[in-house]
Amino acid sequence: MASLPQVAVSLRRVLTAVPDALARETGFCRRRSKPTAAGFVQALVLGWLAAPQAPLAQLAQRAADAGVGIGPQGLAQRFGPAAADLLRRVWEAALAEVVAAEPAAAGLLARFPAVVLPDSTTVALPDGLATVWAGCGGRVAQGARAALKLTVGLDLVTGRLAAAPSDGRAQDKAGPLQHAPLPAGALRVTDLGFWSLAVLQEIADQGAYFLSRLHLQTAVFAAGERLDLAEWLGRQPRRRPSVAVALGVEARVAARLLAVRVPRRVAEARRATIRADAKREGEAPSAPKLALADWTLLVTNAPPDVLAIREALVLARARWQIELLFKPWKSGGGLDEWRSADPDRVLCEVYA
Repeated sequence: MASLPQVAVSLRRVLTAVPDALARETGFCRRRSKPTAAGFVQALVLGWLAAPQAPLAQLAQRAADAGVGIGPQGLAQRFGPAAADLLRRVWEAALAEVVAAEPAAAGLLARFPAVVLPDSTTVALPDGLATVWAGCGGRVAQGARAALKLTVGLDLVTGRLAAAPSDGRAQDKAGPLQHAPLPAGALRVTDLGFWSLAVLQEIADQGAYFLSRLHLQTAVFAAGERLDLAEWLGRQPRRRPSVAVALGVEARVAARLLAVRVPRRVAEARRATIRADAKREGEAPSAPKLALADWTLLVTNAPPDVLAIREALVLARARWQIELLFKPWKSGGGLDEWRSADPDRVLCEVYA
């Protein structure tokens, strides 16, 4: 089982041996100098971990704690492309560290060797970094020409975290973790941003399971006939019907459609959101989409004895665990805030 000593060993290597090994390769240190690469990395990482808004004077004190004597001005002079490259490479080394616990034995999770929740968060950056991480504007990046998207995959069974950066304008379904392999019997739980019939088939071909909300523009076939979902659901006497289906006109991915009727207040709130989104886009709300707001629609290739409808709902709601990860990164850690207008320093802050 992972323990604090194991975590300490990983962190010590990432914050000491790795930066010094990369010092010359990145151009951060071309000769013996102060601060050392390790001292510089420790000052920033540990300084901003303790106080996300720490000024240079406080970071210089953290450097002194690491045995490196350097003032705020000297520290400021080290920010640049080489420092950003060093911190990026150390970050990549940190992501490669595997820190995970033994599989959890709690009830539902015990059925799967892994239950992976992929998601992403976007950090808007100054326009000067558009050639490093390209943005595209839009609602998240607020018109920024530069943005960094961090895609993560959290395994609820072991706690293992995979993460990969990409341009802010990249779609989740084209992201770096979209095709990450799964062990046989594992379950991947995604939202519509990751929807891809080809990927769902990939997961099935690996002997693994998927669980996702249904993309309403996807053709759904049952017993060889295409379903009119709104009409079909309107005829169902049960509040939680399910049926074997094939997804896609050509793909025909085998799955189970799980439908759960929601309370009226939830349905009305969904319809209000649909109308507001359509108004913002200058379009009329889709009648079928408004009708289907009465239902939560999920698809999975897991058989009923592996994943019942009520259990699928539990795991679908578990995606909110990702928000418990992003919130301390942004609200607590200031990931999307910086204390300078200099692009290289901003990039150093984000990586640190």
